[in-house]
Amino acid sequence: MTIYGTAQLVAFMAIVLLSARPLGIFMARVYQGERTFLDPLMKPIERLIYRLAGIRPGEEYGWKENVLAMLLFNLVGFTSVYLLQRLQHLLPLNPEGLGAVAPDSAFNTAVSFASNTNWQGYGGETTMSYLTQTLGLGVQNFLSASTGMALLSLTIRGIARHSATTLGSFWVDMTRSTLYILLPLSMVFALVLVSQGTVQTFSPSAQIHPLDSPDNPASKGTSRHVIARGPAASQIAIKQLGTNGGGFFNANSAHPFENPTPLSNFLEMLAIILIPAALCITFGRMVGDTRQGWALLAAMTLIFVAFLGLAVWSEQQPHPGLVSMGVDQAPSELQAGGNMEGKEVRFGIAASALWATATTAASNGSVNSMYASYMPLGSLVGLVMMQLGEVVYGGVGSGLYGMLVFVVVAVFVAGLLVGRTPEYLGHKVEVFEMKMASLLILIMPLTVLGFTALAVMTEPGKASMLNPGPRGFSEILYAFTSQGNNNGSAFAGLHANTPFYNIAGGIAMLIGRYWLAIPTLALAGSLARKKLVPPSNGTLPTHTPLFVVWLIAIVLLVGALNFLPALALGPIVEHLLLTR
Repeated sequence: MTIYGTAQLVAFMAIVLLSARPLGIFMARVYQGERTFLDPLMKPIERLIYRLAGIRPGEEYGWKENVLAMLLFNLVGFTSVYLLQRLQHLLPLNPEGLGAVAPDSAFNTAVSFASNTNWQGYGGETTMSYLTQTLGLGVQNFLSASTGMALLSLTIRGIARHSATTLGSFWVDMTRSTLYILLPLSMVFALVLVSQGTVQTFSPSAQIHPLDSPDNPASKGTSRHVIARGPAASQIAIKQLGTNGGGFFNANSAHPFENPTPLSNFLEMLAIILIPAALCITFGRMVGDTRQGWALLAAMTLIFVAFLGLAVWSEQQPHPGLVSMGVDQAPSELQAGGNMEGKEVRFGIAASALWATATTAASNGSVNSMYASYMPLGSLVGLVMMQLGEVVYGGVGSGLYGMLVFVVVAVFVAGLLVGRTPEYLGHKVEVFEMKMASLLILIMPLTVLGFTALAVMTEPGKASMLNPGPRGFSEILYAFTSQGNNNGSAFAGLHANTPFYNIAGGIAMLIGRYWLAIPTLALAGSLARKKLVPPSNGTLPTHTPLFVVWLIAIVLLVGALNFLPALALGPIVEHLLLTR
């Protein structure tokens, strides 16, 4: 790997860790209702929203009321996006005259953006009008992200409180997430992207006449090129900061209008991880023990760095098929070397592998290279990062509350091993908590593996495969892993815009988001009601390096046990066949 690539990886991790504390502390102040430097600007807007929506900001609710509020709000978002797609041919801001989106694709897309998955089975510039992109998809980028952050803040209060029957208000937490965190960061980041060349306009597509055009007197051709454009920068900013990932253009962040320069590429990668990493510090502040937050961040970072190293190493290796042809694949001053198929020359191996690892770790789903062209072990990294449950940083909010479930399991198993009643931050972990944790851990693998099995056993599922053998199986496994974990990235090589995959994928996304959110809040509500258990000599410290290692082991074991057989049929056997 080149010196530039190594420096980029080191700088990325350093900036993520250095920025986690100040941003995490700021977000804790937001959720605890403390004064921030944005109050003079945002407080009047916040009060106006509460007044118009009939929200009483001082009123708190139990976990069931908050679940109901979340489901109703997301149902409204889903319905709005669906109707916008179906009626866009009758609505303004459609300069290309695009028609109504097909019902099955509209269903899949509406579920995708409401659930913070942002899986895209369509080409944005050829399918969605400017109104659908901005009012529908762009708005849901904010609201789905703030939903996850609100669910996390409710969960944290459940862990921090004792003998309590309420967790806070979903409406207040969601509003404050949007106004004080997502909106300011997105506005600043959008301006930075525009400065780098990311397009932001409501003008229609540009038409140019190349050298072989009939408008050119010296030309004998008849061709004309149409260059799609639109209000992209505003959507790209929140797609990264909110771990959404849905691109304005079909090529996503491999498109030069979304991601023009190496600097924009680096900043977009930082934006993917920024909030999920900082929320660990927010957790520590809100529970009154910052060491707990740092321990969670350490566990996430160690897993991330290990798999990042595997991805970079795998893609830096020369492709065996090209070696036999005598192709020079060694890194040098003139080339990045390694497996450059499907990657942008302006980014190279290190930035492509880093993006692939970050986007699958953080439930983002955006791409700056084509994963179908990755080496088998490189594609394995993306699969594993999602199959761990999107808890290594994960989506904004959802990643951390998923990791907290693994913490509960780790504490419970450790308690059994030493013969003591397991406790976590003054709460006894008992039968109900383990039932909810078991649901959270088992629902996702059952969903992913169940739909994968259905696809490989039926003609509609197999008809979309563009590659045979292990690679074709990996395509299907990746698609349902991505949707079932609310990631949204695509392996490519699979024609997924069909009624079968649109409907099956939509159901997988609904389960991955809402069937996991409900047990999470139930777990938080149960912990909040428990009386404080003072720490004793038998209490397991959950902030030490030993516990960090134990937590990593639990996360990896659960992921490996659930998906190792499926991975063996896909990328693992493909690697063995490629290198034999």
